[in-house]
This record gives sequence, C-alpha cells and structure tokens, in this order.
Amino acid sequence: MNLRDTISALIESHGRSGDIPLPGHGHTAVRWQLFATIAATQGPVAIKLFEAHADALAILAEVAGAFPTSDTIWAVWAAEPPDARVRARPAPDLDTRALAAQTGVAKGKPILLDGRKAWCSGASGVSHALLTCHGDDGVPVLAALDMSGPGVTITTDGWHAVGMADTASGDVLLHDCPALQIGGPRAYLERPGFWHGGGGIAACWYGAVLPLAWAVRDAVRNHGDAHAAAHLGAIDGDLRAVAALLRETAAWIDANPAEDAFAAAMRLRTAVEAAVQRVLHRAGNVLGAGPLCRNARLASLYADLPVFLRQSHAERDLAALGTAMSHTDCEYAL
Repeated sequence: MNLRDTISALIESHGRSGDIPLPGHGHTAVRWQLFATIAATQGPVAIKLFEAHADALAILAEVAGAFPTSDTIWAVWAAEPPDARVRARPAPDLDTRALAAQTGVAKGKPILLDGRKAWCSGASGVSHALLTCHGDDGVPVLAALDMSGPGVTITTDGWHAVGMADTASGDVLLHDCPALQIGGPRAYLERPGFWHGGGGIAACWYGAVLPLAWAVRDAVRNHGDAHAAAHLGAIDGDLRAVAALLRETAAWIDANPAEDAFAAAMRLRTAVEAAVQRVLHRAGNVLGAGPLCRNARLASLYADLPVFLRQSHAERDLAALGTAMSHTDCEYAL
C-alpha cells in the first residue's frame, strides 16, 4: 500500500471531513480520544499523517470558513528553517474561481509561490497542503495549495530518518506555483486554534505509548516479577495523571474557545512528553532487548516515538511555560 492509500484508509476508517470534531466546539475530548486511539492501534506514523489532515481541516474551518470535499487529503507544513523559505507574491491575473475549485476554498487571494519548503510530511500522499510562506514584506501568510498543480516538485532531499521514516518528510520545491492565500497576515499563528492543535499533539503522544504500557502489564501478568510490577505501578500513575490533564485541558478549551490557550496547551505538552519519556525508559527496563529485536510492532515504536516526541522543543518549551507562569498568580488550588 502506497502512502496515499495508507492515509486514505485511515481517513475512511476514522472519519472524513464532517466526522472529525473540530477543537473548541464542545467535543475536543472526543477529537483527542480519536487521535489517541489511532496512535495506540496504528502507531506514530499513522497518527502523524492523520492528525495533520485533521489539523488542516480545523484551520480551514477557522480561518476561511471552508470545508473541503471528503475525497481530499491535506497536510500542514509550517516549518521555517532559514535555508528553506517560500516566497509568495500577488497574482491578480490568476483565475480565482479555478483556484477555489481546485482547493475547495472559496475565500482567498491568488498568489504565486517560489522556494523550498522543508519537513513536508506525507508530501507524496496528500492531495492538498496548507503551508506558511512570506510576502515581499517578510510578513508570514498561509497558503492553500493543490499538490497536483503546476510548479510542484516533491523530493526526499535530506530525509535519512530511521524513526518515522515512512512519513517521507522531504522537501517540496515550488516554482511559479499558483495557490490561494487564506486569512490575513500571520493567520496561521495568531488564531485561537493554533494552541488547540498544539494540545492535540499531546493526545497523539499519549496514545502512541500505550502499547508499551500494555506490554509491561502483560509481562507482569505472565511472570509476576516484583521489579516489573513496580515499573507498572509507576507507569499507571503517570498515564492516569496525564489522561486526567488531557480531559481537563480539552474541557477548558471548549469552555474558553476564543481565549489564548498557550499556557494550557504547553502545560499539557510538557507533562505528556515527560510521562511518555518515563514510560519508554521503564518499559525498556522491564522488557529488555527482546521487543527491540523480535517484536516488529514494538521495535518500530521504539524507533518512531522518540522522533515523534521531538515535535516538542524540550527545555525551550519549559522555559516558555515558566516565563508565562511568572506573570500569573499560580495558586495551584484544588
């Protein structure tokens, strides 16, 4: 099965455009439960691609009031390394109606894109993408792109990964590529839903590590080792704590959909990342080398999950959260 068939099968099985709850609309916990279930049953690569599609649909609904047809597959590419930037220039002569038909987005300004976009997960398997780019004034804008249009070259340049290798996150080269700018300047970052999506990644991390917890549980059940049981107890406490925080954060987002969710999402992300790292370590101590060598599913998970977690920025995220908390009254009351 090629990459597009893989993503299509996931979308067909787990909900197309109108079936995936949007964040901040009263069912954020259901959305995150879906992400966690796919991550737990299908693995980090599958949920990485599915979550990107779901995130794109949420962005389109929030920024452009757009709901693409159910036969489209979307990605979101927002990495901005200094050596891979995309320039957008106005293109008033382009046929706006034709672009709207190609992208499924009725509201937008026609633009032409030039440059290199890096870290384009699933590029060979998606039909459309949202990507960040920059106008001549350097201000970031968001573009909707039909991947079958002219001027698009998909590469695997620079992609030498072992973990998450199947996302094929190479570079996309754009030359005089027609697209639609959606929303205004800084539309991608300066919207309430940005951190709603950031919180959703934590649900993916949480779900992805569950097979390791289940493997430790089975080891304790089958062998009754006291040291393994101690690890399982610690794993259980970690996972139940962050599951509660996932539910609490989802409820807060639904109750405050227009509020800045940075602190809530960053707190969730840092807590879940730390818990997942501890589960990885404890499961390795219990299970030994066997799963890394003789269990294909768990071996893939040990390769993929550490890479997937690097969507976090580690101490930088902790510092950002700490700085935000220093300007609030942190009473920590129950």
